[in-house]
Amino acid sequence: MKGRLGSSVCFPAAGTMLAVLFLASSAGAQTRRFERHFTVQGKPVVTVQNATGRIQVRAWDRQEVLIVGQRGSTYVEVDTEQVGNRIEIATRVTSGNANPDALRADYDISVPVESELQVRSDSGNVTVDSVHGDMSFDTVAADLALQDVEGYLVVKSIGGSTICTRCSGRFDATSISGNFQLLQPTMDNVRVQTSSGNILFDGSFMNRGIYVLKNYSGTIEVRFSSSDSFDVRATSLYGNVINQAPVVPDRHNMPAPRSSLAKSLFGTMNDGHAKVELSSFNGTIKISKRE
Repeated sequence: MKGRLGSSVCFPAAGTMLAVLFLASSAGAQTRRFERHFTVQGKPVVTVQNATGRIQVRAWDRQEVLIVGQRGSTYVEVDTEQVGNRIEIATRVTSGNANPDALRADYDISVPVESELQVRSDSGNVTVDSVHGDMSFDTVAADLALQDVEGYLVVKSIGGSTICTRCSGRFDATSISGNFQLLQPTMDNVRVQTSSGNILFDGSFMNRGIYVLKNYSGTIEVRFSSSDSFDVRATSLYGNVINQAPVVPDRHNMPAPRSSLAKSLFGTMNDGHAKVELSSFNGTIKISKRE
């Protein structure tokens, strides 16, 4: 009987302790969650600085910037400030002894459609959806995904990947080892340079558009349709140039490469309205017909 009584007392105690731990954990998660609202007018400028974590920015039809976030631990603080139409968000780490997961901060940010963004992130991922305004991204190893955005887009990265889907406006990007994909863009000025990354441009070439894609190694691929009109200059010094475009000899007297060792293509497709320059040191350049 004593053994039974001892057992019957033990189980409720264990259950109570589990409940206490669960409530403490939930309470801790709640204290690490934060939500802040800022009323703005016109075209606000939103600046985000984050060491590691997820940053997701979406456009909505309110004249308000809403920030919903989650801190990885009490070792992370979030500072926010509003000065007129400028909203600043910065993650501050108070201890360097915690594990990396404890030092992350995740953000879900809603902004007016016409907003400017300035984002700095070391690692994690950044996504932006349907925002129409100039944007700059400065990353180390964070992955960047842009969708249905419009404006002057500037990307500077060391690594990580960038995917821009149905982007409009102007795109200017540099990286050391990052990969770039521009899918269904409607852009009249694109300049991408990466050392060891791959570049893919899969979209229409706009009249009077300028498209300059460069790397040291890796693959540069552009895809075209039969209605596209462009002058093309493609040169790989020690790599290869693979072409499926029905180009004719250059109609606009573009200069030929000086090195006889270079693999190159110079020509015009249709009326040559756009200008396409592709160059690599020892990578492969592909000019492929869109399926």
